[in-house]
Amino acid sequence: MPSTGYLFAVLAIVFAITLALRAVPFAALRLLRESRVVRALSSWMPVGILAILACTALHGTVTTAPETAPYALLAVAVTIGVHLASGRRTILSVGIGTACYVVLVNAL
Repeated sequence: MPSTGYLFAVLAIVFAITLALRAVPFAALRLLRESRVVRALSSWMPVGILAILACTALHGTVTTAPETAPYALLAVAVTIGVHLASGRRTILSVGIGTACYVVLVNAL
């Protein structure tokens, strides 16, 4: 069994590495905040991530349960509508779209 001092040393090292890995991007961003590339990425990355997530989810739905594909497409349309109508609030639109899909699959 390792000694208490050894365990505390390991925890301190893990803490320092985790903190550094989380802090470095923010420190680098401070230097790049005025960059056109960073501004463009900040507006396009969320859209790209959501598009990849939607494609992956739809592919999984269509291949495993093809009868629910129309419900999935309707839920995607609801998600897009809520996203555009609510001032582009991602959490709200994804939550409502997911709830819509769950209700459609389980109620119909």
